[in-house]
Amino acid sequence: MVDKAQADPTESLLLELRRGVLVLGVLAQLRKDAYGYALKRALGVLGLDIDEGTLYPLLRRLEAQGLLDSEWNIEESRPRRYYRISPKGEKLLRSLTKEWRALTRALEGVLS
Repeated sequence: MVDKAQADPTESLLLELRRGVLVLGVLAQLRKDAYGYALKRALGVLGLDIDEGTLYPLLRRLEAQGLLDSEWNIEESRPRRYYRISPKGEKLLRSLTKEWRALTRALEGVLS
């Protein structure tokens, strides 16, 4: 019997592609402070839908890697944790953006 993932790798490959793009999108979007739900909405408007079960672990991981900074704002009606890209994250964002642009240029030539 053939495993479905072996028969059609499309879903796993699309998921893998999306993960990398989401990191790039989150870092770029967090050049301005944002709390989780506002970030989710902003990414959705751009066509990068992400569910909370993916977003919040990603934010925690990026913060643990030193790519994001965060702080609680308790002055509003409900406390919210605001995230912002760190200097280390800015450096990575520049590098990822440069690589993304080079890859898309290369693929345009191949896929045309």
